[in-house]
Amino acid sequence: MLLGGIRACVFDAYGTLFDVGSAVRQCADALGEKALALSLRWREKQLQYTWLRTAQGKYVDFSQVTREALEFALEELQLGQPGLAERLLHAFDHLDAYGEVPSVLRALKGAQMRIAILSNGSPAMLAALVGHSGIGRWLDAVYSVDSVHVYKPDPRTYQLAVDRLGTPAGQICFLSSNGWDAYGASSFGMRVVWCNRASQPPERLPGKPEAQLRSLDGLPALLGLAPGETLR
Repeated sequence: MLLGGIRACVFDAYGTLFDVGSAVRQCADALGEKALALSLRWREKQLQYTWLRTAQGKYVDFSQVTREALEFALEELQLGQPGLAERLLHAFDHLDAYGEVPSVLRALKGAQMRIAILSNGSPAMLAALVGHSGIGRWLDAVYSVDSVHVYKPDPRTYQLAVDRLGTPAGQICFLSSNGWDAYGASSFGMRVVWCNRASQPPERLPGKPEAQLRSLDGLPALLGLAPGETLR
């Protein structure tokens, strides 16, 4: 299948463009056999806190959410080494981009597609990620939910991208590796490709992605873009 009529591609950041597991891998020497457990628990609590704070109307930015989720996970797993939390937080601001990301963004930009990030990350966190990875040359914009003080999948977060891009939701291809985010954007009205890196089953939530990919590699072809072709 092809997704036609797309004028802009909007990417989630964490888990979609950037490998959240790479933060713990950068500190594996200090974590030993608890590295994987920490990675999974930290991410789980990070997402839980965004949803719960949105439900409570108690917004704080993603850097505070990330720190508090890490503090919980470190205490639960009895990882109390001095300086470890700061080292992990620094690593989280310098995550590795997935290997296919530069070539995919380059192909989209070569086709004159507008490209943006829409993320829970704070502006400072996203600036660090984009700067570290070097992908900024292909981006038209980076949008943080900090502008609306709620977290995805609240519809106001997706409306932010529509408003800032000046592009109807039906002409935006939204890409996320997080099923709840992909379904949330679909329910909002965006054209969604779920980058289902972990081969998760379908979510039981409103909305339905139009396509799934295991990585972002197949995106240009899914949009019907031949090498060197530009949008009509």
